[in-house]
This record gives sequence, structure tokens and C-alpha cells, in this order.
Amino acid sequence: MLSRRSVLTASAALLAARAGAADGPLRFGVIADPQYAKAPPNLTLGRYYANSLDKMRAAVDALNGEDLRFVVTLGDIIDRDVASYDRILPIYQTLRHETRFLLGNHDFEVAPEHRGRVPGLLGMEGPYYDFVVAGIRFVVLDGNDVSLFAPLPGDPRRTLAAERLEQAKTAGLVNAKPWNGSLSESQFAWLERRLAAARTAGERVVVLNHYPVAPENPHNLWDAGRLTSLLAGQPHVIAYFNGHNHAGNYAERDGIHYVTFHGMVDTPDSSAFAVVGIAGDRLEIRGFGREPSRSLTLKTA
Repeated sequence: MLSRRSVLTASAALLAARAGAADGPLRFGVIADPQYAKAPPNLTLGRYYANSLDKMRAAVDALNGEDLRFVVTLGDIIDRDVASYDRILPIYQTLRHETRFLLGNHDFEVAPEHRGRVPGLLGMEGPYYDFVVAGIRFVVLDGNDVSLFAPLPGDPRRTLAAERLEQAKTAGLVNAKPWNGSLSESQFAWLERRLAAARTAGERVVVLNHYPVAPENPHNLWDAGRLTSLLAGQPHVIAYFNGHNHAGNYAERDGIHYVTFHGMVDTPDSSAFAVVGIAGDRLEIRGFGREPSRSLTLKTA
């Protein structure tokens, strides 16, 4: 398996060179749901798993031609099988930019003995974390924390997930699906602390998660309402980016831009990824392939 050092490819010299451009727009790449597997396509869902290797190579070529601070993948790097990481992660190594990952539901479609290793395989310091670039704090959430697939059997979070799913079904929620998840109480408390730290530091915040929370959709996090209520009271939160819903989506609520990025794995040969730029009161998304471009106005904190 690849080491953390080999996955996080940015060198200190490269980061130092980019620091000199901090006064310009913050620009970074976004990829959602490559969902690679050495498997035949699912024609019903329109997912071409094996084709994601070539799509990823083309995306890397395009992103390497851009001046970016990092490239983030919004979960579902693989579709299944831990060996899939060995085939797709070397392509990430060819990026000349820092690489950031977060976890999706399919990233845990591996044998139980490998599930605990997944964050480490991706070079992640933990299943949820935050980092600051050019005065913007990126808060990375783990929507698989309380789910039916990430925690191992016997883990109390798995029992809690079954209870939450049943409650969602009873309430008639459209996102009462077993392939969604939610945050633990400890992660929610951590999120509140990170938002407070950003506010104290005078930083704007972009939240990253695999699961959408707005608009209403069958793919949404089970506790989407609780999360959007928290974010609505945070004037320094400017955007929430996610994958999971391969068709893409968008909503603006309380001055926060909720952007669902299209899944790379869909269609035989049309890809989807983006370059995002943030400067002043503008958030610019330049889409490639099936990803639409957007020009959005940011609220003033």
C-alpha cells in the first residue's frame, strides 16, 4: 500500500512558491466520485467504474496546467475492493499540487479488516480535520461517522445509525436511505469548536463533506437539517461543497452556497471536475466536462 508521504505529493518548495501568490485569488481543484473499480459498468446507473483511471489521468493533466494551492477529492475515490486504491492513488501522485481527500460511503466498500485503514491509505490525519489556506479555513467532515457501513459490527455508532435511519423512515424523509450517514455528537461538537476558532481568527470557512445537505434530496446527510441550522448562524461560512449525488445540485441559503459537484464516474467518456477561485466577494467555479461553471457572490461577514 502507498504511504502517507507518497500520497501527499506537494513539496515544501512548491508550497513556499505558492505562498508568494497569497494576495491573488485562492484557486484549488475539485474532483467528486471517481469511484474506480476494475469492474464492468453499471448500465442502469450509468457508472463506468474502470473508465475512471483514464478520466483521472486527463483531469490530472488539466489540473497540472493550473496554478492551484491544492486539489481535493470529495469522497468515493473507489467503488469497492481495497486493491482499487493501489491502481488509482498512483495517478494522484502525478499531481504537482497538494492532494486532499475526504471519505465517501464507497470508500468503505472493502473487507471489514481494511475499513479502519482507509483514512491512512489516503494520507488523512483523521476521518475529519481542518486546514487553513490564504485566510480560509476548510473544514472536512466525515458523514460516514454514524452509518451502517463505516463502523464495524459491534460499534455503538452502527447501532445508533440503525436507529437514526428508522427515525428518518418513520418521519417520511426522502433521504432515509441506507447509503447515507450522519455525524456523531463528538464530531458535531468538534465542528462547533472549529467554526468558533475560525471566527476568532477572522477566517472565512468552506465546509467539505461527501454528503449534500441542501437542497432537499434523497442523497442528503441524515442530519442535514441540524447541520444547515448550525451553519446558518455562522456569518463567516461562505460555502459547502460535496459529492455523492452524481447529477450535481445547487442551493443558496442564508448566504451560503451549497454546491454538489458531478460524479466523475458517470458516462463512458465524459468527465467532471472543476477549478474553484475565491477572491473578495466572488466565488468562481470553472467546470470541466459535465461540471457546470458558476459565478457566485459571497456574503460579507
